Amino acid sequence: MTDPAASTSRFAVPPFDPADRGLLSPAWADPAISGVTGDDAIVAAMLELEASWAETLEAAGLATAGAGSAVRDAVRQGTTAGTYDGARLAEASQGGGNPVIPLVKALREATLEPGKAAVHKGLTSQDVLDSALMLIAKRAVAGILADLSPAAEALATLADRYRSTPQVARTLTQHSLPSSFGLKAANWLQGVAHAESRLASLGFPVQCGGAAGTNASLVALGGEPAALAADWAERCGLDAAVAPWQSFRGPVTDLGHALASVTAAAGHVANDVMLLARPEIAELGEPLAEGRGGSSAMPQKQNPALSALIRSAALQAPAQTMQLEMAAALSEDERTGGAWHSEWASLRELLRLAGGAATSLRELVEGLRVFPDRMRRNLDLTGPLLVSERLMLELSPEAEGGRSGVQRAVDAALQAGSDPADQARVLRKELRAVVRSDGAEEDFDARLDELLDPAGYQGDAAGIVDRILKTYEETAAERRHDPQRKKGTRQT
Repeated sequence: MTDPAASTSRFAVPPFDPADRGLLSPAWADPAISGVTGDDAIVAAMLELEASWAETLEAAGLATAGAGSAVRDAVRQGTTAGTYDGARLAEASQGGGNPVIPLVKALREATLEPGKAAVHKGLTSQDVLDSALMLIAKRAVAGILADLSPAAEALATLADRYRSTPQVARTLTQHSLPSSFGLKAANWLQGVAHAESRLASLGFPVQCGGAAGTNASLVALGGEPAALAADWAERCGLDAAVAPWQSFRGPVTDLGHALASVTAAAGHVANDVMLLARPEIAELGEPLAEGRGGSSAMPQKQNPALSALIRSAALQAPAQTMQLEMAAALSEDERTGGAWHSEWASLRELLRLAGGAATSLRELVEGLRVFPDRMRRNLDLTGPLLVSERLMLELSPEAEGGRSGVQRAVDAALQAGSDPADQARVLRKELRAVVRSDGAEEDFDARLDELLDPAGYQGDAAGIVDRILKTYEETAAERRHDPQRKKGTRQT
């Protein structure tokens, strides 16, 4: 028999907690990430801002003595008693279009005199929700940076350790020229360090503009709006703002782009690792951990699970960033209808995706398995033709027909088949025929040995690694305020 109560609702009510904990978003399904960005955390942030505002008003003489402590008591006691239940607030928010309205109503009802009149006095919903999201973001970003910093250190260590380890460079998926794994790790480092720098330089401003961004109510109360906003920001741990920003969404879009740079940098690493961990390439391997990378159907598989999670975050983040930009672009008047509302979920999802990507990236690069022997074997797959650029540059001045003569030798090697040994034999024979040599044949063979060694044609790879590491060390020391770090040196 159908439950009559259930039939009155458009949705079936599940008999369990419906909170989103990341079941379908494993990229961020970590209690540390979902907890700091969850509904309960947002409710707590809004309540903290309301209590801090009452204290600000009291300190400025705009609220009765004891108002601040009365509001804070109501926050503390109501939180313990479940007065500010997120599920009920979410349902009630449909009436006014945002969760601040029912929250303020519940807080006023719970606050005893002399604090009742100070609750939300002079503020508007956007002041509280924008500021609460900035507070959530500040806390989440601190967690992201706590993973990004050691991930960058691990990449710097890899770049230094393997600065001259031969590895083939791949362009458009094909072997191109010899390079080094140290340079690949250094290029990863550039992206991660850049993302870390962007995040670390963010501000998290308080929003305080009142009903229409003029703070007319605060002026009418006899207050100085900028001073009140600065005091409020200091009490709740946010930055003072130059001006109200309810119609200027720069703080939100800047945050969104910085978070997307985290997923992009992590995604670059993950994409490379997934490719290079393929069994037929096998130059890298993810860290081994019990239960990690298993298959439900094929027990022999070791899937690159960390890289897959990171890549999923990197693929999702751009759409969320675009939503923030679209909301800013379609914002109208002094407070927009709908565009502002569309920011909330996207901003939270970006915080979660960046947090999950940073956590997985740290584990990935700190435990990354590197196989230099396999790198060398793959480097040799292309054979001597991998250094044909070098042959052209160094031998064409001496060859009969110049560049055309060397090109004929390369073409002949290509036509010899796919076996690198056959290619090398034909290439050597053809080069001896077209290159004028005044010395003994043995001397020319020794010269060819040197020219055809891919490890000797890495260009400035090691120098590039060193410059990237030096810049990273200098900026990291400044950013992290670490006086003990010696600039330009590795700390392994």
